[in-house]
Amino acid sequence: MSDPFDLSKALEGAAVERLSPDVARFTIHSDYSPSPDQDSAIEELISQLENGQERCVLLGITGSGKTFTMANLIEKLNIPTLIMSHNKTLARQLYHEMAGLFPENAVEYFVSHYDYYQPEAYLPKRDLYIDKELAINERVEQERFAAVASLVTRPDCIVVSSVSCIYGLNAPETFLQHHCRIHTLQEIEPQELVKELISLRYRRTTSDLIRGDIRLRGEILDIWMPSRDDPLRIKFGFDGVKSIHVCDPVTWETLDVLEEAWIHPKEFFMTSPERHEQALQDIEDELDGQIAQLKSEGKELEAHRLEQKTRYDLEMLREVGHCTAVENYSMHFDGRKNGERPYCLLDFFAASAKQFHGNPEKYLVIMDESHVTLPQVGGMYPGDKSRKDNLITHGFRLPSAADNRPLLIKEFQELVPRLLYVSATPGERELRHLCEVTEQPIPIGLQHHKGGGGVNEPELAKKSPDAESMYDMLSSIENIARMEIRPTGLLDPSIDVRPTEGQIADLLSEINLRIKSDERTLVTVLTIRFAEEVAEYLNKMGVKAHYLHSGIDTIERTEIINALRIGHIDVIVGINLLREGLDIPEVGLVAIFDADKEGFLRNERSLLQTIGRASRNENGSVILYSNNMGRAMTAAIRQTLERRKMQEAYNLEHGIIPKTILKAKPKMGADPLETIAGSAGGKRLIAARGGRKDGILPSNLSVGAGKWTHTENVVSNIGQPIEESILSIEELEKEMKRAAKDLDFERAAMFRDRIFQMNLDRPTGD
Repeated sequence: MSDPFDLSKALEGAAVERLSPDVARFTIHSDYSPSPDQDSAIEELISQLENGQERCVLLGITGSGKTFTMANLIEKLNIPTLIMSHNKTLARQLYHEMAGLFPENAVEYFVSHYDYYQPEAYLPKRDLYIDKELAINERVEQERFAAVASLVTRPDCIVVSSVSCIYGLNAPETFLQHHCRIHTLQEIEPQELVKELISLRYRRTTSDLIRGDIRLRGEILDIWMPSRDDPLRIKFGFDGVKSIHVCDPVTWETLDVLEEAWIHPKEFFMTSPERHEQALQDIEDELDGQIAQLKSEGKELEAHRLEQKTRYDLEMLREVGHCTAVENYSMHFDGRKNGERPYCLLDFFAASAKQFHGNPEKYLVIMDESHVTLPQVGGMYPGDKSRKDNLITHGFRLPSAADNRPLLIKEFQELVPRLLYVSATPGERELRHLCEVTEQPIPIGLQHHKGGGGVNEPELAKKSPDAESMYDMLSSIENIARMEIRPTGLLDPSIDVRPTEGQIADLLSEINLRIKSDERTLVTVLTIRFAEEVAEYLNKMGVKAHYLHSGIDTIERTEIINALRIGHIDVIVGINLLREGLDIPEVGLVAIFDADKEGFLRNERSLLQTIGRASRNENGSVILYSNNMGRAMTAAIRQTLERRKMQEAYNLEHGIIPKTILKAKPKMGADPLETIAGSAGGKRLIAARGGRKDGILPSNLSVGAGKWTHTENVVSNIGQPIEESILSIEELEKEMKRAAKDLDFERAAMFRDRIFQMNLDRPTGD
């Protein structure tokens, strides 16, 4: 059996010196160097990882520079690195930060390539079958190609990914069985090269070029790979390849000159004719067996349904090589056995590590905001399994469909050789895992919770009043790398505990003080109704306030937060304002009602996250309204005050005067983000975005908060991000697709939500 991690064939003829990790090293470009606290954490983590510690924890408070620390760790270890985030937006922010720090290296972006995805499902209680619907984002698909292509062709690769990295891909070997490497002075005829490219599924054309096309005109061959922003132009001479140029897709002006280029297949999933035929036969055999099984159970309807659906798919696969639900047969096309895990992005990291570093385990996974991301990884499989089981039981899919799935949490943990958990508030799973790998005594608060985030693991037992707090557990666990000093000198906010009697009036006076200082306020409450009532009261008292809870459309929330930053509103009253990555330097006050109450949104970790929202402002303060001192409240206050004292001592020693972080204000209603492009470095495969320098971003629309003015009734406009009189549904759909194409997911979701609402508001019969 061939080795699925063998990349040597794909690298034949490559410039060997560029494939050496000692030459193609990770190099940070920054005007800053690590602070003493960051340097200490970096050295501790390197020591742990190099001494074989498989799981590490980096506890970094808000504003301590976790991203910069991660970058320095990558530079020193000099091995391929996967950075995981729990959502696309934060992954995009991390991507931009890492691409800026590593301009000479391959920094890639790998997230789900669907703008919209409705999975196939069956609801037995309603006898309702829901067919699969999807819209693939070509730009994201291009980035996924670029990530895989970089991993298999260079040793200096960083991939920033969502949890989609645990979903199935073809084996690295399958992707690389078909490839073409072109280099200058290569002795090959143009027609010969065209034949090779057609075998990679590229389409030959004589007209305008699009991604996936090739075009031969005399001695010039143009190729546009799916992973590139710009096409390649190959010029031939008498002896073969004369030159390789990266060109502008419109003017064909030369943007870059390459010595070699690795041409990957046009499609992610490719199989040999022999494997394709074998897969069809295996599907037939499984179908016959499952039909017999269903009939023996008296399920004639299910057997008939399965036969019709599968026979149709088989005909499509035979005639056109594809069907709408081809992923359900991936087990057969991959040649996997029942129950065997699918290949995923982690396998490409293993292949890259083996090829360039001599060891398939020589790569690193960094899990950002691990207290959210790890549970999300653990939760992917059960949801997928539940849906697939219904489809299989009721005759919509073959049993092998269940093998097209995300990784089990156990499989994920077994695959990852080195994993760094990064969080300001590490979760129980990460802490227990650290104790297990370092053979430390497990704290009482973790003894009922297994490490790793498995779906069948018992949850943390309900804590008794005398149970250990997170503060106590963190104090008793060794080998946690800590960054509790901010290089900026900003202090943790001061904390004031006040009684609940007269709390609204007290809050109003505090808010007015912040308004005079041009600062903003966040207020956290326990219920939706209370949030709305507080916001309404504040508005009546002349304060521009708005509530924020689950009743607000997903992306409208971002509009509201942006409105707070630029001063269109002064206060947000919300249920859960501890959003990871929420960075609002203008916030000078955080007020928490019912601070002593404990539950899902009120525990030590969430209180610390919420308190941290005031740590970007030099005048940051927190008011906890409570008549009692709860356990979580006490622990959160203790940690915050201890860190404040540490920071004060550091500032005094180094002569630092804290200053509020300066951050560019958002442009309401017109926030076109830089389109994700391939990394700027590396002249072999991925080049910087070229093409036209204008006309590539979404049009500036005068919608949403972009239409707001500084008036007293501004709050009434917040709930109307897009006015129906401005754009029709068709125009909104067009803008939604444009925003999605440019990876502005927040804006795309805003349009989607408005379209949904307008459809609901349509009169019956439209």
